[in-house]
Amino acid sequence: MEGWLTLAVVLLGAYIIGSVPFGLVIVWIARGKDLRQIESGRTGGTNAMRAAGFLAGLFTAIFDVLKGSAAVWLAAYVFPEQVWVRAAAGLLAILGHNYSVFLIESRARGGIRLRGGAGGAPAFGATLALFPPAALIIFPLGVLVYVGIGYASVTTMSIAFFATIIFLVRAVQGLSPWEYVAFGVGALAAVLWSLRPNIERLRNGTERAVGLRAYLQKRKELQSENSKKMENGSLKANRHQQEHARKGL
Repeated sequence: MEGWLTLAVVLLGAYIIGSVPFGLVIVWIARGKDLRQIESGRTGGTNAMRAAGFLAGLFTAIFDVLKGSAAVWLAAYVFPEQVWVRAAAGLLAILGHNYSVFLIESRARGGIRLRGGAGGAPAFGATLALFPPAALIIFPLGVLVYVGIGYASVTTMSIAFFATIIFLVRAVQGLSPWEYVAFGVGALAAVLWSLRPNIERLRNGTERAVGLRAYLQKRKELQSENSKKMENGSLKANRHQQEHARKGL
């Protein structure tokens, strides 16, 4: 009975650790704004950066990564031989981040809902706690996705996806337990579910671009505006010449 109680406390602790809304606190301290009322309303690093600048987003991301790691470290400390508890703790930290017990709100149509982030940062942190060398693969690939593909939402999804692939390859080779694969699949499912609105915007072509894609779009828009200005200028010049010719007649 005591063992089950300890297990329940550890798993609940993992969820509560994940629930701490660092982004909300950091943005409130930096700008005095409620992050839930800005842009996507999520409490992760991307929205924190939009609300209060790069440093706010960076510190939010760091603390959110640490949440995922801390949950796994807690499970590993209390249950060093129970691999599945580590995996479950990491997943619960992600769920806590996405559906924070500290961010309970009433729905307009009745009932309540739990607010939070998308889960990418705590998924990364939990993955690092389960297999630290994964950082050498996920981080550079994540940067490439962010800069190259140019969508923050796709980058968030890619973190859980890459983690799943890493754990799957290692499990097939007998280098890590299949429980870690289950963690990766669960993390990916949680992130995809949270990012449903972004996935819909990706399908519609209305998702906000970042990185190289954002730069190219902005450059294209500027070129289009300049072309329109030149066309308008040419039309005005032609009209002026025509009017001048009529007056000369």
